[in-house]
Amino acid sequence: MCSVVNFNINGYHYKLPVIYGTFYEKAINISQLRENTGLITFDPGFKNTGITKSSISFIDGEKGELLYRGYPIEQIINKCSFIETSYLILNGELPNTAQLKSFSEKIKTFNHLHKEINKIFDHIPNFYHPMGILSSLTYILDTFINCLQEEDMYLHLLAKLPILAALTYRKKVGLPPPHINPNLDYTSNLLEMFFSIPNKSYEQNPIITDALNKILILHADHEQNCSTTTVRLLGSADTGLFSSISAGMSALWGRLHGGANQAVIEMLEDILQSGGNIKKWIEKAKNKKDPFRLMGFGHRIYKNFDPRAKIAKKVAENIIQQLGISDPILELAKNLEENALQDPYFVEKKLYPNIDFYSGIIYQAIGIPKYMFTVMFALGRLPGWMAHWKEMKYNKDPIGRPRQIYIGYKKRNIQK
Repeated sequence: MCSVVNFNINGYHYKLPVIYGTFYEKAINISQLRENTGLITFDPGFKNTGITKSSISFIDGEKGELLYRGYPIEQIINKCSFIETSYLILNGELPNTAQLKSFSEKIKTFNHLHKEINKIFDHIPNFYHPMGILSSLTYILDTFINCLQEEDMYLHLLAKLPILAALTYRKKVGLPPPHINPNLDYTSNLLEMFFSIPNKSYEQNPIITDALNKILILHADHEQNCSTTTVRLLGSADTGLFSSISAGMSALWGRLHGGANQAVIEMLEDILQSGGNIKKWIEKAKNKKDPFRLMGFGHRIYKNFDPRAKIAKKVAENIIQQLGISDPILELAKNLEENALQDPYFVEKKLYPNIDFYSGIIYQAIGIPKYMFTVMFALGRLPGWMAHWKEMKYNKDPIGRPRQIYIGYKKRNIQK
């Protein structure tokens, strides 16, 4: 295989090394380009720029494959719990029985909040968006948690983020702080914290628990997406874990990132309320002059089916069928997908459904309202964010500092 790339600039010959990944993906190492040639590369959105070497997850966008630490997502979703997946992503290997028990028990020991955090929470207005609350309180955690061991920081976040999420939800619906049940597994406890009612025990439903477990796994990591890159960039400045994760949440909040699943549901509701004429909306999506966009279709990386979307579609169908729910939104989504994938425009541009197209339907079936969708996404993405922060520290990645092409005024003087 070629180990260098040769090129000429203004009569000068240069060689740049080529880096190969596990699956022989290739990258030209331009880390010394400016020093050697006086040039930089121009790559808006970092579409062609690798910022690090990582062993956490891998996407083959052409084949529609996703691996966590080498394991296909299809195997993980059927054989692992979210806590096992979190351990895998954070530590590189699946836990054995003893390791899983120890990991789970340690998380449970941190299943509480400092009383001062509850006081702060009580003063947050009810109309604040849940993502803003979650991001702010995660940042504040740093003030109250003093970890002698780095590993404890990860366990604290795995334990406390679900409590903060449940607090936020319950405040919105007028319920008291959540009850934490140390006898339950991670996902079951999350559901009880959200939905338990005073003086009445929450009845666990394995169908709902399984669906939530799977959707959290599907969100656990996804290479260098916007929020993960945000976490790594902050961490590269020697910023602490809690602050870096808080910033990642703010990035995830965006409508084009984690907020996309809410946008999909709102779009489907609009289509349904307007009569459900799918062909009309597909034509609108194809019209470049029309501001309407078909949310949940297409992906920066995938040029084939998003493997997570295939799984999420099955999970959505299963939970709705098992619970006996009549959901016109799911039927509309499936019909919209079928019609779009028969249209030459979508086929030619390789616009396939992504995970956001079905994840909101799953959340709604579980009982999660739209304004909490991105919070749930953050709970799932947490192990990936932490693993990338940890890897960035271990790799000693340099501080992130992109260059720019300046197009403003030339040097000028103030005329007075």
